[in-house]
Amino acid sequence: MTTSIVTGVAGFIGSHLAEALLKQGERVIGIDEFNDYYEPSFKRRNVSSLESYSSFELIEGSIHELNWQDLLANAETLYHQAAQAGVRASWGESFRHYTERNINATQIILEAAKESKSLKRLVFASSSSIYGNAETLPTPESICPQPTSPYGITKLAAEYLCFLYYRNFQVPVTALRYFSVYGPRQRPDMAFHKFFKAAMVGAPIPIYGDGQQTRDFTFVSDVVEANLAAATVPEAIGEAFNIGGGSRVVLTDVLDKIEAIAAIPIQRNYLEMARGDARHTGADISKAKTLLGWYPKVSLIEGLTQQWEWIQTVY
Repeated sequence: MTTSIVTGVAGFIGSHLAEALLKQGERVIGIDEFNDYYEPSFKRRNVSSLESYSSFELIEGSIHELNWQDLLANAETLYHQAAQAGVRASWGESFRHYTERNINATQIILEAAKESKSLKRLVFASSSSIYGNAETLPTPESICPQPTSPYGITKLAAEYLCFLYYRNFQVPVTALRYFSVYGPRQRPDMAFHKFFKAAMVGAPIPIYGDGQQTRDFTFVSDVVEANLAAATVPEAIGEAFNIGGGSRVVLTDVLDKIEAIAAIPIQRNYLEMARGDARHTGADISKAKTLLGWYPKVSLIEGLTQQWEWIQTVY
């Protein structure tokens, strides 16, 4: 039985990824510190579905305080999903959480990974936020990153660290640049979660800017499949890949779709454009298709419908 480690296992993507690995018959060591960036009860709920597997082990603690050499002694794959998330919250006093949890924590893991004899792959969860307002849409991996938020800067720094350890110590790293992931278990501070919750309670939906910004929305099961491919394809080592939903959508069009799915009229509250938000994002996914054999399978309507069904079980 192969062993995988998933950091941020109680989070949105980490819990789905761990579940997929357990279903494949792998042993999974899940790591999470259950911090209070958002309500920890959501994370407890995410993990509860994993704890029914005898091959799952949960380690509660900070990446900074764990014995990584022991943890990596017998692990073949490490999926590093843990991060301090959120563009808007990364300004000001809270920035130190981003440097500690995104940059310092990644460096600690990489230091241990370079000594590991068993590790075959380290898959790092990067972000489309590294691109900022990219000058080319859809954006290929080769374009020069220019983050527009402190969060984006820390994700880019962590990604660069990964490739430094690959080049200098042959740590078998692959980076996946996620574009606007959504679906069941999405964090409560993320857009679709907030939109559906507001629709349920009849509250106005906050829209930053004019609503004409575009995003490349990616369903969580497609992101999980990208991770599984990145962990096994030999050509993925030392490479970064865009993981996007395959089409850019205007935000107001998404709200129309949410209104139709929920069958509830939505009040829209337009606010000032948020600092650090990119105006448009769009992934050129040709590299992931070619090297990973990966492509997105879940349409926006199908994905939003699944998220709406889940939201109704939460509230």
